[in-house]
Amino acid sequence: MTYCVAMRLNSGLVFLSDSRTNAGVDHIGTFRKMSVYENPGDRVMILMTAGNLSISQSIRQLLSERTNTDGRSIWTATSMYEAAQILGDAIRAVHDREAGELNKFGIDFNVSIIFGGQIKGERCRLFQMYSAGNFIESHDENTYFQIGEAKYGKPIIDRVVTPQTTLDEAAKCALISMDSTLKSNISVGLPLDLLVYNTDELAVTRFVTIDEQNQYFQMIRRSWGAQLKRVFEAIDDPVWDAAPEATLNVLSSLSEHSEPVRVPPPHGVAREAQAVPRQTLAQQDGDSEQAT
Repeated sequence: MTYCVAMRLNSGLVFLSDSRTNAGVDHIGTFRKMSVYENPGDRVMILMTAGNLSISQSIRQLLSERTNTDGRSIWTATSMYEAAQILGDAIRAVHDREAGELNKFGIDFNVSIIFGGQIKGERCRLFQMYSAGNFIESHDENTYFQIGEAKYGKPIIDRVVTPQTTLDEAAKCALISMDSTLKSNISVGLPLDLLVYNTDELAVTRFVTIDEQNQYFQMIRRSWGAQLKRVFEAIDDPVWDAAPEATLNVLSSLSEHSEPVRVPPPHGVAREAQAVPRQTLAQQDGDSEQAT
């Protein structure tokens, strides 16, 4: 599996991908998921893939050669939207050629792609492509796309990134998102490819491959967990069975008593219920202190 994330901001674009394709105790594969199509001064386009590796490699190769009915390729397309259409045609061409044979072996045609960049004369644009060759475009309401193992790194992006976020802050957020994914899922792994693109540069000027020795990513891995732990410890514990006038940290109150859905034991097993005194957390802490 893999994890890729891309963000479209007012000041440019951020792309981040891992490089793991297989994971297990005795088999780990590493293939880079990011490809750059660049004609400096005219266009920069970045493609990141997740899913079946043989399918994505075929699509990447075909994309660099394919022309549409008007004779235009991604190298001559007049807009990123047209380039995305050409990419969609490439996905469908690979599907027509390979999906039937894959199906004979019980393998689904599975590929997800993030495609973005800028062509001279228009703004930066970002698309998410699907296995059918269709796609959606990022707008201010949804300024980023993820593919692969997206769930672990999503919360931090939702809380932090807006169109006004600077490129460096967005890159930092993407790396934290990736670190959260690496922490929780073995199918995502180093090294990482990070590309930060400034609007209207029309060339790749900030790119880095990140491994275990990268100083900044090591700092992220050390400090992010420690900062989360400090924030967690600073939040007050809940108060149980609080008096009606209590207003702080109340998880349950005496005035709004609730009960779980109880499943009764079978006849002959049930024992007479014994009353158990209910205590607040504060009372429990006090009892513990007296015991010590």
